[in-house]
Amino acid sequence: MAGGSLRKKRANKRSTSPKAAQAPMAFESSFPSSRSNYRKISLLAMVSLVVCVVVVLSISSSTWGGFGFDVPLDQFYSIEVVNEFPHDPRAFTQGLLYGGNDTLFESTGLRGQSSIRKVALQTGKVQALHKMDDSYFGEGLTLLGDRLFQVTWMENIGFIYDRNNFSKVCASPFPYAIFFENMGSSITDTWFSQGKEGFGTERIEKVGMLGYDAFPKHKFEKFTHQMQDGWGLATDGKVLFGSDGTSTLYQIDPQTLKVVRKHIVKYKDHEVPNLNELEYINGEIWANVWQTDCIARISYEDGIVLGWILLPNLRQGLLAAGSRNIDVLNGIAWDRDQNRIFVTGKLWPKLYEIKLQPVLQPLGRKLSNGAIEQMCIRMPVQFANP
Repeated sequence: MAGGSLRKKRANKRSTSPKAAQAPMAFESSFPSSRSNYRKISLLAMVSLVVCVVVVLSISSSTWGGFGFDVPLDQFYSIEVVNEFPHDPRAFTQGLLYGGNDTLFESTGLRGQSSIRKVALQTGKVQALHKMDDSYFGEGLTLLGDRLFQVTWMENIGFIYDRNNFSKVCASPFPYAIFFENMGSSITDTWFSQGKEGFGTERIEKVGMLGYDAFPKHKFEKFTHQMQDGWGLATDGKVLFGSDGTSTLYQIDPQTLKVVRKHIVKYKDHEVPNLNELEYINGEIWANVWQTDCIARISYEDGIVLGWILLPNLRQGLLAAGSRNIDVLNGIAWDRDQNRIFVTGKLWPKLYEIKLQPVLQPLGRKLSNGAIEQMCIRMPVQFANP
């Protein structure tokens, strides 16, 4: 998603305040006059208690929230930093994923600076890079099989690349048909070796010849998506999940690239707009919420927010250390094999491996009374095309 310097128009949003809790009605009780009556009343009291417990457990979390009580089903997490790794401070991170063998794939944005890149986790060094045409603003990125899917911001255009060399491959639903523009001409793969700052500046060109004369000479390396804009992408290995900066979570068929399902993401009846970078983690969709230090854990089956991860300490720590040019938190990657989770941000000099920590109960009570709405839910934003 674009940075805060772009012109934008904010839409009005009205939030409803929790209903005031009503005081319970007082009642009087009298002691039983006999042991027999005592037993009967005790039995009735036990039955009544069981009925009350069943009723209480059947009340939804949103109902409890309306009375201002702690919401037992909400889950709030802070984080523990397990490891810190170098990250290119010039990378305007829009998409991030773990590619195995301690490597990451990353998509960066800004016109004239957009790219996809392969990055060494331990050093932050860029091992391979494809610079996009200056007319495109790179956005979300995900990996399905050997294919990297990338969307762009306002163009409604996406690209599919071979993960091994970043050559553009066919976006056609027919997997055997691989077409390139200018068939038979040389294709240049641009690789970057280590530069003065350690993140790559020297261009090395590898040229090869394509021999697909039997195929029609058409260009199929890009596709048109059906989201309003392109922000985030993720996959569970079957479908693609997409976000467009609204509160909508899309499910996209990776063969036809058509939207097959979509849900409005909600937390306690509040829509959650500004959904940004996405990651599929253990059956959930995790989403950065733009202009916040929050990650929403979302059920892709119905769009309900299952919990929140609060990460303000990361950005605050970078600012305290003198990193004044950083932008927002953005970028989540999951190492499925070792169950490692990584996060970073736009123009951040560090990437973090994190571990979740449940928020302590006193803070949990505060969060259930409207703090999440203030911290993690922002008014939707409309952008002028730069």
